[in-house]
Amino acid sequence: MAITAQMVKELRERTGAGMMECKKALTQTNGDLEAAIEEMRKSGLAKAAKKAGRVAAEGIIATSLSADKKAASIVEVNSETDFVARENAFVKFAQDLADLALAHKLSDIEALLNTDMGNDKTAETVRAELVAKIGENIQVRRVAYVESTGVLGDYLHGSRIGVLASLSNDDGDLARDIAMHVAATRPDVIKPEDVAEDMIEKEKEIFIAQARESGKADDIIEKMVGGRIKKFLNEISLHGQAFVKNPDQTVAQLLQSKGAEVHRFVRFEVGEGIEKEVVDFAEEVKAQAQGK
Repeated sequence: MAITAQMVKELRERTGAGMMECKKALTQTNGDLEAAIEEMRKSGLAKAAKKAGRVAAEGIIATSLSADKKAASIVEVNSETDFVARENAFVKFAQDLADLALAHKLSDIEALLNTDMGNDKTAETVRAELVAKIGENIQVRRVAYVESTGVLGDYLHGSRIGVLASLSNDDGDLARDIAMHVAATRPDVIKPEDVAEDMIEKEKEIFIAQARESGKADDIIEKMVGGRIKKFLNEISLHGQAFVKNPDQTVAQLLQSKGAEVHRFVRFEVGEGIEKEVVDFAEEVKAQAQGK
């Protein structure tokens, strides 16, 4: 029986499993949806799907750098608890994914999950099996692959922050220093002129409103806003920031002294942007004791 896209879609909606796993299950059961679901439950894939709705905001960042430092990858893999994020099998899975992304030049989550990890298992299959074994929702949230005409530097701050930095020259130590700086200061862009115009306009509106509250004249306000915008652009751009290892020097000055340019940087921090559920365990126990 031919397996249609609609059949795969329906099974995905019913189980939450990956596209390739759904197609494989349907093929094995000759298109029988209920039989496919049963087989997926037996293998643990359906169990993994049941946990997919739970918030996974902990986890780790893993990087992989090629021997010639011309290519690198970075991934974020999330778990529900920090305890699981330190578990050996979880850490190995994240590093294996980073290595896989580097080997296959992948910056797409679905492509990464559908890539073979050996033993006739895709990354999605390995993920689902890990969920079944550990008992927590595990999600591959982000992946990036970067190439450089010069050299790449990678930096991990513990396991929660990871950075890749691409330079125009072959100074590996400088590339790593830049990656470390980006980890510490979180710049939005490389140069002040890279900041989007609409972001600048929004900041101007805020600064003008704040200045007018002080009752200053318009010409004074204009000078004040100009200075504040310049300061704002320096704060959010890599070039304008004071270098973390030498605050008397900006990153732009450091790069100029080394004859280098930063072509790109990628910064991942575990759980950024994920809304976490904050649980007050004392209140939770108290509520249970009161029968709520």
